[in-house]
Amino acid sequence: MTTMTAGATAPVDREPADPASVGLESVSRTYGEVRALDGVTWAFPRGTFTAVMGPSGSGKSTFLHCASGLDRPSEGTVRIGGVDIGGLSETKRTRLRRERIGFVFQAFNLIPSMDVEQNITLPLRLGGTDPDPAWLDEVVRRVGLADRLRHRPPELSGGQQQRAAIARAVITRPEVVFADEPTGALDPRAARDVLRMLRESVDVTGRTLVLVTHDPVAAAWADSVVFLSRGRIVDEMAAPTASAVMARWESL
Repeated sequence: MTTMTAGATAPVDREPADPASVGLESVSRTYGEVRALDGVTWAFPRGTFTAVMGPSGSGKSTFLHCASGLDRPSEGTVRIGGVDIGGLSETKRTRLRRERIGFVFQAFNLIPSMDVEQNITLPLRLGGTDPDPAWLDEVVRRVGLADRLRHRPPELSGGQQQRAAIARAVITRPEVVFADEPTGALDPRAARDVLRMLRESVDVTGRTLVLVTHDPVAAAWADSVVFLSRGRIVDEMAAPTASAVMARWESL
């Protein structure tokens, strides 16, 4: 595992190794004259929970969008489970995202007119697949929404809506889940419950989780934290604590 001392500014690279991980090789993304990502090489091994942090404008959202296939890098290669997603047609990219990647967003992105069960199973139905009743029951039980399946999102608390969003993200049994500030709109207790569920999704199923956050407390639930600055990964912290993460974040 590669680490740097506090205050270091040189980019940190980790060569992709595990074909089941998310791997980025020399990935850059420019928007006009703005270079949001600058030659990032990194890999997320299978079954790990990694938090990604950095100040505003550091490239966190661009990193997430490129790593998950929501956006195409201007340069470089992104692989999911060994598959170069840049070489796929848009139809195949969409199918890969639907079948092998889960997303959890701060804004929940639930459909108000659908009940909880319909929202959770939406990715399966979009792919023309019927949900496995046993797996659906297990997912619903894990997120604690067995008694809320017929409720619609406006009838749920923020924490319950985010639990439904997590269930929707894992219902397809994805290899990797990307979470973009999933606790930013929640109160501390609901945030803790959501982070516990995300942690368990890694520990119980061996899933890979990449969490983009600005919250040191959320980052402390991860196995490691990588720090972005000016579009480059500049440091990594193993076994993070909230206080250590805060101190490193403030030094960027």
